[in-house]
Parts: sequence; structure tokens; C-alpha cells
Amino acid sequence: MAPLAVHIKHAGKVYDLNLDPDLPPAIFKDAVYQATGVPVDRMKVMVKGGVLKDDSSWKRIGPKADQTFMVIGAAGELPKPPSKPTVFLEDMDDAELAEALAKPVGLRNLGNTCYMNASVQALRAIPELQLALAAPSLQSETPLPGALRDLYSNMSRTADTITPLTFLSTLRQVNPQFAEMDRGGSKMPGTAAGYAQQDAEECFGQIINTLRNVPGLNADGSSSGSSAIASTGTKKFVEQYLMGEMRRELTCDEAPEEPSSITTENVLKIECNINISTNFMLTGIMNSLDQKVEKRSPTLGREALYSQKSRITRLPGYLVVHMVRFAWRQDIQKKAKIMRKVKFPLEFDALDLATDDLKAKLLPASRKLKEIEKERGERRKVRKRTKNAPPPGPSTPAPVATTDVEMGDATAIVAVDAPTTEAVVEKGKPIAGAELEDESVYRAREKEELDALVSEEVKRDLGASATGLYDLVAIVTHKGAAADAGHYIGFAKKSVFHASKGSVPASEAAGSGSLQIDEDDEDWYKFDDDKVSIFPKEKLATLDGGGEDSSAYVLVYKSKAI
Repeated sequence: MAPLAVHIKHAGKVYDLNLDPDLPPAIFKDAVYQATGVPVDRMKVMVKGGVLKDDSSWKRIGPKADQTFMVIGAAGELPKPPSKPTVFLEDMDDAELAEALAKPVGLRNLGNTCYMNASVQALRAIPELQLALAAPSLQSETPLPGALRDLYSNMSRTADTITPLTFLSTLRQVNPQFAEMDRGGSKMPGTAAGYAQQDAEECFGQIINTLRNVPGLNADGSSSGSSAIASTGTKKFVEQYLMGEMRRELTCDEAPEEPSSITTENVLKIECNINISTNFMLTGIMNSLDQKVEKRSPTLGREALYSQKSRITRLPGYLVVHMVRFAWRQDIQKKAKIMRKVKFPLEFDALDLATDDLKAKLLPASRKLKEIEKERGERRKVRKRTKNAPPPGPSTPAPVATTDVEMGDATAIVAVDAPTTEAVVEKGKPIAGAELEDESVYRAREKEELDALVSEEVKRDLGASATGLYDLVAIVTHKGAAADAGHYIGFAKKSVFHASKGSVPASEAAGSGSLQIDEDDEDWYKFDDDKVSIFPKEKLATLDGGGEDSSAYVLVYKSKAI
């Protein structure tokens, strides 16, 4: 059927449009929007029988040439032309395609290498690491940091799955334990034995160990590796962002008069011991920090029982928690997996792990940040309610029936559609959305308040946590029952890869070329080797353990920004 020349009437003005009965009503409504500026979700097109809906039948409505349709709804701003010309996917190069598709890439499994793939993806959740690896000359005794830098660079430039053969070869060269051959007898007859499955936590730790000589970062985020001071006392990257300091105190239970011994050591992870009574991560961590040990007592001249109390004197910017899920079983003479379900938090307050001295330094800023986060949540709610509320405006005049249109129950429709002249009210409270300033204004003000509360000593310690409050940003899980088998999967929070709309001024966000996500988008990416998918926040609880399915094994927490 040929298109019909029809008219629409809105706010006293008449517009000429073409109506094609062979196309769905949504196409016609979009044409109305282009002509009047009335958004489709606020538009009511009056037709025979009432209001035009997306599933209405033109055959039943029976439009005629030169017919006039009444349009009800408040007009918004007319659509603007795109700031950049449209580019189709097939015309993009790999770098542009990666940005357009946004989703980070996966890594191909090269034969029992899921442990390495999961570790690399989890470490990628530390953006400062990639800045440090970009130093003009990496000061490292091994080639692994350079191989990791090249791998991350390749992953950021393409939308295709990466084959990490060069990095894997370098990893096995630097750490021969990962070149161990499979002796389990699982190979097919007549074929050569493959490489054995390895422990992802060991791989994660070994990669960090080989990064110890990577130059640190300056306060402006640039690498200190290009300057002469890089080798004369400046902290390396691992010392800045990943290394904590632990104070251990030993007291003899059997000889209270014996002086306690105090030692300090650097740590790259916190262990969560799991026993029959462990239900929460913090409980397991405290069990590992407060232990009973046996050692020779100089006072008693024999073996005695000691209490060891460990507390952290420096909290790094990234806190790695190792869920100790594998333990040696004497009865079967092998490592077995501890299946117990242990809940881990998405937000972690690590002040319980700190010494009293460190806690006193961090507590003021920590308390203030908690208050600020509550206020941010309230602002997000107000903005969301204001965005979803119908816009205030002058009352729309009641439509006048013509001989061309059967209005149906138009009076009732207009009564429902008419906006109020007062501010939108919900549960008796006015939503003063118009009074809110741009979010960046609040963030700048909050930063000033927090800076005033942060200890000067902590400020000078670049890379250390200023509040002791952390967000979970990456997870490595293990699936299976055996320690030397199973499958490892990596998870990373979406906000690691994409900036939040609320984290930059609105003027900058509009012109940003990279994908920006809503501030309340808490979903994750799941990296199952080469398969990358969205993992909803609500499903993170399934990684607590309790069976052979995926259980959290390595957790990476990032200190909350101030």
C-alpha cells in the first residue's frame, strides 16, 4: 500500500507527514517525534478507538489520506545531529572496534593454562600497574614485566581473542615450575604428555614477585623509571601499591614473665584460613592473624606454647586476600580442596586488621568517607526519581474533535496526561532535583574535606590506603574438587574498564570517546579463558563456595578513592 499524506496537530501547529500502513506504528511515532520534538515515551497520538500503541493495527484503524491526527504531550529538546559521522563496524580498525564494542577481550587456553589466564585478567584490574609497565625502560632482571606490558597493550588494541603464547613461554622460562608436564596419565594413547595444571594463586604471586623491580609512580601518575632517582631510594611499584607491612608479637603462654618478641615483615597478601567454624572472610583472616605456635622458650629451656598476634602497620592501595582452600590431608597424602562456604564482602573495612596506631591515623577519614558515601547514594536516588518523573509545564489544551478522527475517551486521557504545576512529590517529600549541582562540584568539595582529615604521614606514603576502606574489584575462582586439577576463572568489575558517568563533569562526559557506565552499575565481567560475558552483581554470592562449583580463591580489593 502506498504511503498516505496525513497531518498531525500539536500545540496549535499542523505538520504534514507521510504514513505508511505497511510499517509498524512505532515508525510513524518516530516521525512525529522528529517533527514535534515530543519524546515517544511522553507522546499520545489519538486515533480511531483511543491512543495509538506500538502493537496497534493500521488495518483496524483505517487511516485515510489528508486525515488529521491529534498529538498530546510536552515537547522536549529536538534531537541534535551526531557530533561525529556514523562509522560502521566493518569500516573500523581494531583499535576503534575495541572501543566500540567496549567489552574486554579474553585469552585463549593453550592447554591447562586457565590458571595463568585468570591471574592475568585479575591483575589487569590494577590500572596503575599498566602505567608502571609503560616506563621507558623497565628496570627488571627478568623479561616477564616486558612480556606482561606487551600482552596488556595487545589486549587493549583489539576485540579479538588473544593467544598469549609469548607471555606463557616467558612465564615458564622465568618460573620453570609452570613448565611441569602432566603425569596424571590422562593423555590419549600415542600422544605426548601435555603441561600440568598449576595453582592460580601461586601464578598470581609469582607474577607479582617478578614485578618487584618495576619502577614506581610519581604523584602525578607518571613513572619514576625515567629519572635518576628511580634507583636511589624511590619505592618500586609493588612496594607502593601491593605491599603491606605486618607487625607480629609473640608472647609465651607458659612463661608470662618472658619478654615478648616483636618482628616486622613485608607481606603481599592476607590469608583467610578456613576451618569448620569459618563462615565469613573476616573471621578466617582473624584466625590467620591470631594463632598459637610452638617454639623453644629460652626462659623454660624447652618447647612451649606461644600466642602470635599479627596486625598491619601499612595498608596498601590494593589488598590481596588468599582464601586458603587447599590443605594437605595426611590420610590420603595429597592436597585436597576445602569446600566450605565462606562469604566475602564487596566492600571491606580493613581497620580491624590494623594496629592501634594505624587505626588512629585512618579512622577520621574512614568515618567521613562512610558519611559521604551515604550522601552520594541519596543524591543518586534523587537524580533517578527526578529523571523518571514527568516534566512540569503548562497544561496541555484539551483536543478538539474533528470529523477526521474518532476521539473515543479523549477527555479521560487528557486528564491523566496533564502535568501538575507543583514540584513532583513522592511519599510526601518534594524532589528538588533542580536544586542539585553537577556531581563533580560535590566530589571536589568532598575531596577537600577528606584531604583535611588524612594524616600527613599517610599522604606522603604514595600508594597506601588513606581510609582502610576497600572495594572488591577482581576475583580468581577455582572449580573442581582436586588441588592439581579443575578450572580457574577470572572476574573483574566493569568499573575497572569503564569510567563512571558520575566521576567526571557532565561537560567532559558528553565528549568522552570511551564507554561510560552508570554510577550504580555494579555488574562484572567473567573471563572464562576466551569467553567473556557479563556477570551480574547478584550472582557474586554463588562464588562463596560450598561445593565443587566455582569458589573464590584470590580476591583483589582496591582502596576507596578520596
